Amino acid sequence: MNQTFKYRTRRLRSSRQQGFTLVELAVVLAVIGLIIGAVAIGKDVQRNAEYTKVKNKFIDQWEQAYNQYYQRTGVVLGDSQTAPQNMVNGERYLAGGTRSGRDMTGVTPPNAICRAAAGQGMTRGFTAGTDPDLRVLMTRAGIRMPPGRAEGLEDRYVYLDSNGNPQEVQVCFQWNVPLANGSADNAAGDGAGNVMIITGLTPDLARSLDQMIDGKPDEREGRFRRQGVANNAGGSAINSPGQEWQATNRDLIATRNDRAFDEDQVAIVTAVYRMNQ
Repeated sequence: MNQTFKYRTRRLRSSRQQGFTLVELAVVLAVIGLIIGAVAIGKDVQRNAEYTKVKNKFIDQWEQAYNQYYQRTGVVLGDSQTAPQNMVNGERYLAGGTRSGRDMTGVTPPNAICRAAAGQGMTRGFTAGTDPDLRVLMTRAGIRMPPGRAEGLEDRYVYLDSNGNPQEVQVCFQWNVPLANGSADNAAGDGAGNVMIITGLTPDLARSLDQMIDGKPDEREGRFRRQGVANNAGGSAINSPGQEWQATNRDLIATRNDRAFDEDQVAIVTAVYRMNQ
């Protein structure tokens, strides 16, 4: 019995010392590769899901809140109910002694309507205490706003950029001067009419929203475009091609340095979303 036990023990030790075969190693490496690939794909799927959530639960809900305000009051945000101008913050514009509806290409537009402060990167001003507050207007009309970040910060939404750093989206509303063909009246190129200004968008989030809203990521055409790009920026030809969104996820915030450090906060852009009213 002792000799048989010793013989089996030596065979077991010998089989353990042989290690893995090439086939086993290949299987292990293949499994590791699949796991790594699944993790990488999972991150992209998660980011795309977050971008869809930004649109469905924040941008779209703010558009609905804007439309509900118009349905309940008969005017757009900040407009006069007795002498409507069909302009965001039109009551302040009317107080300046000018009426809308005539040649508007050379006028100075009123300030934007925001919550407490203008968004980062906006070209239009907002004066707290003078210009109407977005949240005050909505609550007066009994409009339920998107939850946003928290109570009192319904106009903002926080998400993670592709490097895992937090970014904050903020919405404001304003009226833009119509663009006269061949003139510089709307040099900012923000699109004409009443619009939602969306700040704090990473380039890939802006492209994703543009694709979902307009069907193609073009920063100078459609309802959704980049602030500061006129519709005819690509040339005077009617059939001239569009324009890709500036900056990429390789750019550091406030720069376009084409750097890709993991600790960098990704560059942001400002978008203009034209309202139907």
